[in-house]
Amino acid sequence: MNIKRSFGALLTILGIIGIIWGAYSFMTGGGAGVPGGRFNALIPFVVGLIFFGSGIGLVKGTKDEA
Repeated sequence: MNIKRSFGALLTILGIIGIIWGAYSFMTGGGAGVPGGRFNALIPFVVGLIFFGSGIGLVKGTKDEA
């Protein structure tokens, strides 16, 4: 079992959750657990994008070793 691929998959899943949470918070006007206004809801979205991109990069960049 490759640790880098597992960590990449975990980051990808967390990124997807962050993107969905941020988009939902932005659309509802800053609700869903994000205090403040509409633009504070973009923070989970941006963090989700970073996690998603780094997770995909880890999964694609890691070679399989049998």
